Amino acid sequence: MYELFFWKYHDGIYLNHHLVYEALVEQQEVDGLETLPVDVILNRIQKVFAHWEKVDENSWKNTNGKGAFQVKTTLQSIQIDCYGTEGKTMNLLATTLEEFQSPLYDPQIPARYDEINE
Repeated sequence: MYELFFWKYHDGIYLNHHLVYEALVEQQEVDGLETLPVDVILNRIQKVFAHWEKVDENSWKNTNGKGAFQVKTTLQSIQIDCYGTEGKTMNLLATTLEEFQSPLYDPQIPARYDEINE
């Protein structure tokens, strides 16, 4: 499994990304993060991946190639667990979330891909 994580800081706020990630994994609310339009984001993912099989409410499977992913949400975050998913698909997921000003945090590295770096 490869994990992708997304959230949006309030304007002027910039926190330690890994500590934010750890709190969000535990489903804790983090001061300084915005509430995300989770339903809108899920609908957008559904449209972008309409050619994939929707396995359940928050899971998709590629019927024409490799990969599957599951989306988990809190009010402040989107977590996408990728299973055998190709890099181009993960990039498409990241690009989709960028539409909501929620850049990718990759906990495997760890690094957040936004214009400000620690």
